[in-house]
Order: sequence, then structure tokens, then C-alpha cells
Amino acid sequence: MKKLHRILSILSAAVISAAAVAMFAACDSAEPEIVITYTFLGEDYEVEYTLSRKGAPQTVQHFIELADAGYYDGTCIHHYVDSAFLYGGAYVWDEETGTIVEKDYYSEVKDLDLTQTVYTQGENGQRGEPLYTVRGEFSANGVEGNSKSLSHTQGALAMFYTSKGDSSLRVGTVRSDGDEYQEGDPYKYNCATSMFYTFTGSGTRSDLDEEYTVFGRTSDYSQMQELLDAIGDYIDTLDSADDFTETDRYFVNEHDPYDAVTGTTTFSGENISEDYDVPVEPIVIKSVEVVKY
Repeated sequence: MKKLHRILSILSAAVISAAAVAMFAACDSAEPEIVITYTFLGEDYEVEYTLSRKGAPQTVQHFIELADAGYYDGTCIHHYVDSAFLYGGAYVWDEETGTIVEKDYYSEVKDLDLTQTVYTQGENGQRGEPLYTVRGEFSANGVEGNSKSLSHTQGALAMFYTSKGDSSLRVGTVRSDGDEYQEGDPYKYNCATSMFYTFTGSGTRSDLDEEYTVFGRTSDYSQMQELLDAIGDYIDTLDSADDFTETDRYFVNEHDPYDAVTGTTTFSGENISEDYDVPVEPIVIKSVEVVKY
């Protein structure tokens, strides 16, 4: 009996060990999965996405950490471009005014334990202050190979960053392995915060692969098509398709804490603006849930 008990104990330990290994392996899978729930006209549309750690490991980690913190919940699509792009993750819809309001990303994320990949340049090659942005994983930023594994085809999920004008500011960045640190990278390519977009157009926009990180795509595009069809049906009730959006100009980078950015004469967060085609009927990002890590 003692021998049998010992054998059973060993087998039980092996099972537990195998389960633990599987659990930790699942925490670092090559293809994490998320579900973004969009709400339009009171209806929810769940769209599943598969992310790629191989193609964009740092961007995937950054996005997952923001999603887990609930940062994206309640944000909205602030820029709708002829059903070709859905931009979201940076603004919320103000019911009282019927307009969008930018979230103060930098203030909100400082209490989060984000994996840092971008820093101000310190002294003697040391890291300066973390900037809470994510390193751009695309060829214009010296990262090769991403465009070969992920591209701007229908359903692509990509990170976006606002223009830094003619700024020549440089930062220090951490490479994917988390150890190698390098200074002198352009801030304008390493300044993405929370804003992302889904490419919903037909065909391929490989020209965008050079400067924007594609880090995933829809697992089943028909789920996204349901949302687009609902939007299309609503647009058909309007006098003109142009009535679905209202073009407004918004100042960008106002909250950027990088003093070297906001304090120079060649760049100011207060004088760079972008035009957004804001849906007059809000498309809300109800939640972003990670279902597989």
C-alpha cells in the first residue's frame, strides 16, 4: 500500500507539474487572443482578434497590459474613414455635448505597472525617465521583419501615434529581449500610447507597414462585417452618407509630458492639430478582454 501510495503521489505531482507548465506556457503564447466589444445604437458586436507576439512582441505586451487594466473600456471610435479605418482607444464620448474628449493617457497610466520600452536619454548611456509609450516595431524605426509576418490587409489591427511635426527629438529604447538598450532613436516613431485602428478596407496597404505596427488581425472578419453592416444600414437612413461623420479639428499631444517636446520652438503639442471624422452616432468600445495570453 505504501508503494502504491508513493506511485500515486508521484503521478499526482507529475499531473500538477504538467498543468502548471501548461498554465505558464499559456501565459506567453505566440498568438494571444482578445475580444473587442463595440456598441452601436444599443447593440453589442463582439469581434475576436488574434495577436502576434512573433511579429510585434513589445506592442502586443503593451496592448494587453492596457486592456487588462481596463484602460480601453468606454473609449470610442473617434475617426471613421469611409469604412476603411476605425480609429479608437484614445477618446471617450461625452453624452452631454455630443462630442469626443481626449483621455489624459499619461496621467492615467502612471499608476499602472506597464512594461517600459521607451525612455528619455539619460547621462553616460543610462536610461532616463520612462515615457510610457511603446517602441515602434516597423522598418522605419529600424525593426526589420515585422512587415513579412503582418501586413495591412483587411482586419489588420495596428497601433497609431500622433504627429510630432518636424521634431528631431531622440529617445532611448529597449529591444525585444528586454536587455539591449540603445539611444538615439527618433521619438516620433516611438511615441504610440493607446490609440489603435482596425483596417477594414479591401486589398492591401503595404505602404503603411513601414511606419505603423500591425500586431494582430480579426480572427473572423464576418464579426467586424456585422458591425460595418449595421453602420451602413444606419447611414442609408440619412440624407447623405457624409452626414454620418462631422469633421472637427483637435489639438494633439497636449498631454505629452516630455519637456523637450512641448518646450521647443520647432514642436509644440498645442499647435499641432489633426482633423477627425467623428461619427455623430457614437461607436463605443465597451470593453477589450484578453481571452488567451
